[in-house]
Amino acid sequence: MTQQSRVIQMKYIKALVVDDEWLIRLEIIEMLSDYPEIEVVGEAAHILDAIELIDKFNPDVIFLDIELSGETGFDLLEQTDIHCDIIFVTAYNEYAVRAFDVNALDYLLKPIQPERLDKTMQRLLNHEAVKIHATEKVTMDDVVYVMINGSLKFVKISELRCIIANSNYSDIVCEGGRKELVSKSLSEWEAILPDKFFVRIHRSVIINFNFVDHIEKQANQTQLVYMKDMNPPLVMSRRYALKLKKMLAW
Repeated sequence: MTQQSRVIQMKYIKALVVDDEWLIRLEIIEMLSDYPEIEVVGEAAHILDAIELIDKFNPDVIFLDIELSGETGFDLLEQTDIHCDIIFVTAYNEYAVRAFDVNALDYLLKPIQPERLDKTMQRLLNHEAVKIHATEKVTMDDVVYVMINGSLKFVKISELRCIIANSNYSDIVCEGGRKELVSKSLSEWEAILPDKFFVRIHRSVIINFNFVDHIEKQANQTQLVYMKDMNPPLVMSRRYALKLKKMLAW
C-alpha cells in the first residue's frame, strides 16, 4: 500500500476547540498538529459560535474550556445535545474533583503540558474514557453534569426532588415533576448526595426532604410521602421510616 493510499484511507478525528482566549486556542491547535489523526475543524470563543460549529461539523471531540467570559463550558452542554467526547480544559483542579460524572473523556489543566496531552490523546485514539468520580460529598450548591436520555445535561443538586431506581439506572425528578433517565444507579447517587438533605425512603427511592409537603401514615404501617409539585405520592417502607422521622417533624 502506498503512502498516498494510506492517507486517503485514514479516518480523521474531527476536533473543535472552545476557549475564550485566542492564545490558548492557538496553543491547543498547534499542539494537536503533532497528531496526524486529528483534524481541527473549528475554534470558538463563545457558546453560540460553538453551537453553530457543532451543528456544521459534528465533531468527534471538543476541547472545552470550563471558564468562558460570562459563560461556562457547562452552559454549552446544557444548551445543545452533544454526542461526542469532551475533554475539559481548566485552570482549576477542583472541577475535576467535584465532577460526579460528566461523561468527559479527560481533563487538562492549564498550562497544558505536552506529556499530559499525549496521555489524553492516547485515551482518545484508543477510545479509553476515564471515569472521573467525586471523592467527597457534593453540596446543595453544587451541580452535576450527567448523561440524561443520551445527552449531557446540567442538574443542580438543590433542584433534585427525588431519584427513583430504574433497573441499573435511575430516573431523576426535578422541577415540574418530569422524570428523566440517568445512567447512574441509586447507589452511585447515594454515595455523593449530602446526607443532611437526601434520604432513602425505599430501596428504590431517594428524596430531597426540602420538597416534602406532608406524610400520611397508612394502616399497613407504611407511609405515603407527598412531594411538592409531584403526583402520585411516594411509598415509604417501614425499614426507612425511622431515619426520615429523625430528620422531619411528623
